[in-house]
Amino acid sequence: MPSRRLRIALPGSTVPERIRSAFAHLRDEMDIPDDFPPGVLLEAQGAADRGAGGTDAHDRELLDIPFVTIDPPGSMDLDQAVHIERGLAPQGEAAGFVVRYAIADVAHFVVAGGAVDQEAGARGMTFYAPDGRTPLHPPVLSEGAASLLPDAERPAVVWRIELAAGGEISSVHVSRGMVRSRARFTYDEAQQAIDGGSAGEVLDLLRVVGLLREEIERVRGGVSLDVPEQDVTVESDGAYGLELRSVLPVEGWNAQISLLTGIAAARVMRAGKMGIFRTLPQSDERDVERLRRTSLALHIPWPAREPYADLLARLDSSEPAHAAFLNEATSLFRGAGYLPFEGDVPEGAEHAAIAAEYAHVTAPLRRLVDRYGTEICLTLCAGGSAADVPDWVREAMGALPKTMSRSGQRAGGFERAAIDIVEAALLDGRVGEVFAGVVVDLDGKDPTKGQVVIDDPTVRGVVRSATSPLPLGEAVEVRLVEASIEQRRIVFDLPGQG
Repeated sequence: MPSRRLRIALPGSTVPERIRSAFAHLRDEMDIPDDFPPGVLLEAQGAADRGAGGTDAHDRELLDIPFVTIDPPGSMDLDQAVHIERGLAPQGEAAGFVVRYAIADVAHFVVAGGAVDQEAGARGMTFYAPDGRTPLHPPVLSEGAASLLPDAERPAVVWRIELAAGGEISSVHVSRGMVRSRARFTYDEAQQAIDGGSAGEVLDLLRVVGLLREEIERVRGGVSLDVPEQDVTVESDGAYGLELRSVLPVEGWNAQISLLTGIAAARVMRAGKMGIFRTLPQSDERDVERLRRTSLALHIPWPAREPYADLLARLDSSEPAHAAFLNEATSLFRGAGYLPFEGDVPEGAEHAAIAAEYAHVTAPLRRLVDRYGTEICLTLCAGGSAADVPDWVREAMGALPKTMSRSGQRAGGFERAAIDIVEAALLDGRVGEVFAGVVVDLDGKDPTKGQVVIDDPTVRGVVRSATSPLPLGEAVEVRLVEASIEQRRIVFDLPGQG
């Protein structure tokens, strides 16, 4: 798939130091901690020492299952490991699949109400920046004893999801077990193995099941946006840059296993009359109409009766016009939240982008709420009722939505601001130059202001026109008038109109 890597920092340049200073200022501004308090680290080390071998509740027979992990390069906080095999076919029927998804058993290590638990509650999730990350849990757990690293026995929560031949869920169960990952793939390595015919059964079936689940998603009206990723990179010599790449197919198939598990978890919660769903309201019709205007500007055919989910599924993010449209389509998915319940499921419980009820349970090393949702499902699958769910879970239900909303907004703002710093650095010293780009968004109140994505380097900035409305979706030439690393701001104007 196409990719672009952009580097900054020539020998003797002061840009890297300005970037580091800007990152430090950003952390101070947003109160992002640099480390964990000593008491948290001490408790985490004790938990790692005591808990690595699991308990009698962890089924050791699962150690024979050859799980694999698929993650970005360099990842150490491995929440998930997957195994897929063909199921037994009833007489006269096609064989289905058995998906096992091992999830790091964070609750096994974290004492409810303890120092690690309280610090995780204050953070809510892991915060990512180009020069490092601020983890939800101390690294001795998140990158060590609790992480599903290869060739190491680890306590886990293992989902067993049986699928019919067409990919539909036929049964769900979750329990604790000891697991051992046999191989650790990056996305590139997994894709190359699949394409080259050397992947082995698990990755081959990941492709089969992933494609089936993508089709099921499309039929039910769900949407997975293939938006090109903009990743900040740090080179071995300390230089920063941006990498823009299209998402690999294996990333989508892998994501379908996580979505499958979240949908399965929601079914368990609904049946057990207790849970916490991830929700998203239906798109505002005004946003859909705005996207229709954008499709016209970008010359993307969109028949009047075609649902936007079908349109998005046939776009190719490697094409610039499609990438610009997919970027704009993210505006359809605003207002996500969490809905805790006990008893009947309230109205408005569906996640509109997934087009199904859904729960977060697959990333407990990096997201607080997953530990609570997992414990609910474990209790219910063991034959318990809502009343049997641990008290520490029940007591947290009321506050979790606000905690996750606050931490999600904070994490999103932090990551966006960090990218703004690097984007500004890429244009440092180039004020007055003219760049080719595409106008991708307009200010809702003032059509002479908006957002432009320039082609080289591929960055986004504010664009202004002195008089006429900006041409949404059209190619333009813009002049750089400001690129401030310290203010995290890039501003362009249309030459002759600024």
